[in-house]
Amino acid sequence: MTDAAEAIALETTPVPLLEPREGLPPVVADETALAAVVEAFAAGTGPVAVDAERASGYRYGQRAYLIQLRRVGAGTALIDPIACPDLSALGAALADAEWVVHAATQDLPCLAEVGMRPQHLFDTELAGRIAGFARVGLGPMTESVLGYTLAKEHSAVDWSTRPLPEPWLRYAALDVEVLVELRDALEQELTDQGKLDWALEEFATIAAAPRPAPRVDPWRRTSGLHKVRRRRQLAAVRELWQARDKQAQERDVSPGRVLSDAAIVAAALAMPTSVPVLQSLQGFGPRVHRRALEQWLAALDRARAIPEAQLPPAAAPHEGPPPPRAWAEKDPVAAARLAGARAAISELAEERHLPAENLITPDLVRRVSWEPPAEATAPAVAEALRALGARRWQVELVAPVVARAFQSAAAPAQQAGSAQQ
Repeated sequence: MTDAAEAIALETTPVPLLEPREGLPPVVADETALAAVVEAFAAGTGPVAVDAERASGYRYGQRAYLIQLRRVGAGTALIDPIACPDLSALGAALADAEWVVHAATQDLPCLAEVGMRPQHLFDTELAGRIAGFARVGLGPMTESVLGYTLAKEHSAVDWSTRPLPEPWLRYAALDVEVLVELRDALEQELTDQGKLDWALEEFATIAAAPRPAPRVDPWRRTSGLHKVRRRRQLAAVRELWQARDKQAQERDVSPGRVLSDAAIVAAALAMPTSVPVLQSLQGFGPRVHRRALEQWLAALDRARAIPEAQLPPAAAPHEGPPPPRAWAEKDPVAAARLAGARAAISELAEERHLPAENLITPDLVRRVSWEPPAEATAPAVAEALRALGARRWQVELVAPVVARAFQSAAAPAQQAGSAQQ
């Protein structure tokens, strides 16, 4: 964020944004109304603001329960994707438009599920990061850049509720009310900082990214799993997690509402063999029905019955370099390369006023530090980073400083080898 932009933000008295300009539109919940929206938005001009509301923490999965759009010439539309689950016609109507989304990686998967995929994208949250804003949530960004305040009290409500209360719908409509204006202001800020090309390359990468592959061993993301050391106990975590996930999917509720992660870990550590003992553990108290307790106990029994050779490994299958904490012992020179590269990237990120993780993905830094090119030159490091998936702008900025860091890390080892000779 430039000094001028900061000064403007400080001088501006925020204005509450309370009502959509054209009033609150009705929720589109049938094919006739949807067809009218498709026609209106196809005839609209300029970028289209897009947002989606999910029911995280309430429902299973990350599907959209409300989709909001706004475009010049079309106004604002609120669409119920449960009543209208196929929005591919709307996606096709907007194929040539630039989509303006805040934190696109959060919303694009659920939009793709209903047939909406952008070809052109402007991510206002990512733009804010690249521009160096300290707070990049939609509310803080709207306030600091445009001088409007957005009420955010409905951000974590259960959007699967039907009918949706009018205050929630007003909140949702306002989320796209000034999103294109925010996009225009951020584009100018990025241009002033000489970073617009960086941002556009990032947006294009997000828009073109394939759907992520299913996660391997998702049960290993159980909070508190680090407390579980024995393989038999890990098997118990897996069995309980899978049983919970099946129930959550069948009931269409968030897994945490079926059984907490803390309860899974407590049961895996204790490995109880009876309902009374299980009931004494955290998360399995008197309010849990006996039938449910018996189901959880059955999951523990399945874990006990697994042959030793089939128990899950203590650590997850891992591709790429080992955890950095082990580098000093396994390869001290690689550890020195990584430390030097991190320091250099951190310094460069501070100079360029953007987060280090947006300057270059930390995983790429680890990989190129663990398996560096044969020669620690800027062109060789650049080629290695490109092969790992770094964007052009990232390579141009990062490769020279990483190469120098690698050269500095190699110097002591070379001196030690010369001394031994």
